[in-house]
Amino acid sequence: MAKELDLADIQGNILQAYGRQGFPIARCVLLHVHEGRAQQAREFIDSLRRKVTTAELWPSSRTQNLFDRSKVTASKPDVAINIAFTFRGLLALGVPVNSLRGMPDEFQEGMLKRAPILRDLHSSQQHIQDLWDPVWVAELNNPHKQVHILITLNANATPKDHPSAQAALEASYQWLVCSCGEERGVTILSGHRGPNPHYQDMAVLADPVKEHFGFTDGIGDPVFEGQYSDPEIMSREVIGQGKLSADQNWVPLATGEFLLGYADEAQETAGGILPTEFSRNGTFMAYRKLHQNVNAFHQYVDSKASAYANIHAISLEEAKETLRAKMVGRWSDGIPLMRAATFAEWQAERAKIDAMPTEKKAAYLDLIQRDFSYSADPDGSRCPFSSHLRRSNPRDMLDPTVAPGTAGQPATKATSVLNNRRRILRRGLPYGHSGPGISDQEEHGVLMLVVCASLFRQFEFVQQQWLQYGLDFQSGNDTCPIVGNHANDSKFLIEASSSSEQPPFICDRMPQFVEVHGGAYFFVPSLTALRLIAQGLIDPT
Repeated sequence: MAKELDLADIQGNILQAYGRQGFPIARCVLLHVHEGRAQQAREFIDSLRRKVTTAELWPSSRTQNLFDRSKVTASKPDVAINIAFTFRGLLALGVPVNSLRGMPDEFQEGMLKRAPILRDLHSSQQHIQDLWDPVWVAELNNPHKQVHILITLNANATPKDHPSAQAALEASYQWLVCSCGEERGVTILSGHRGPNPHYQDMAVLADPVKEHFGFTDGIGDPVFEGQYSDPEIMSREVIGQGKLSADQNWVPLATGEFLLGYADEAQETAGGILPTEFSRNGTFMAYRKLHQNVNAFHQYVDSKASAYANIHAISLEEAKETLRAKMVGRWSDGIPLMRAATFAEWQAERAKIDAMPTEKKAAYLDLIQRDFSYSADPDGSRCPFSSHLRRSNPRDMLDPTVAPGTAGQPATKATSVLNNRRRILRRGLPYGHSGPGISDQEEHGVLMLVVCASLFRQFEFVQQQWLQYGLDFQSGNDTCPIVGNHANDSKFLIEASSSSEQPPFICDRMPQFVEVHGGAYFFVPSLTALRLIAQGLIDPT
């Protein structure tokens, strides 16, 4: 029997990414709780919690064919509102220390302190103060500037009560502004780089969602038990996004990898936070503002394309597209190299899609973007071992190989839990504008909101071990070619097939393509926990 979650108790930005549900623009607002004003701040939280968007289903293309229509219990909001807290924010709101002491160490310490562990670029305190947005580092010199609360506003493209998504977003933000103030216990922090210092805006750049380097984004988020209420939808979405079972079928991951209070892949339930009602149906989130040096990326690819074209006897344009795809692990439209390893294969796949009936194109593309494994690429000649895609989700690459049997059975992959315990949900959208005439010093990048039950085991492990170190990917100390730290001796190896006479190609002296410009760790409470926080009713005994 499929697991059923209490959708009315779970915040809506956990189970689904709003950007894929018709919410093209968003705003992140950071708040500070004033010392001695915890009661007033809790009253503010109490008024806000009644507006928080839950995971309850609303009418949409995903629910119109549900077998049980009674599961559609909510109306689609003009603006989806969600809230999260830093450790110091929970402390400032009066959450008992006996409850907070059960919080994970990494959450208590926060991202700013753990920047060296994350191997963020030149993570000295002085460098962080120079590079990060002031709103994230002001607390180093002024405790009254600590980030305590994150509020996200995601606007519906077709709002009911407003003329546009932008108008709906502005109306919700103005309500928030009017609800804040020192006398109400909370104030909006300033110090975001960009058009407005009081908030960080995001927006879908294209349909499908594209990030500033030009690649389709938001593909391959994991699927877990209970995430979809309809078995038919689950059976479709789990392909390529769940885990491979022993018989090599796709099944959903354990709920406890993404929601607290449920069994995870080790059949364990995270404990230590009391009372249990405070943590159940909640989770953790890593907020990461990732600045993209778009010009540097394209200029670097252009600088290496001539040599690559000469070696492989291909056109310059084909060389550029291939180099970009090899670094990312996908072509710009999201088709993985495991599906189309060469430019010619990619063009053939595109021609096949173009020839399909319109109503079938999107579903087919969605399927091939995520239904693949690496077992057919043991030498990395199709998708480089060190590509961003392979590093961030190795799928079956790190699974042990079972030797051939005595009856002549071929060697197979044995299912390993290693990758299943490192999966993360990616939320957030691109921010800013890039293009001709816009320098890399201007504001543009991706705002990553990483959701997982264990920041240490999931987010921090992937960030530190897989993206910033290459040993697991037969790449020594080489980092991820896209988001890794690139020192003067950095390089990226494009493997050649063991049966080919072509040599491998080395991309050397890579500049920095992505920089961290701020962030923090947040606890995303359930609606039950939010009520307990707002009403000061948490009893850790």
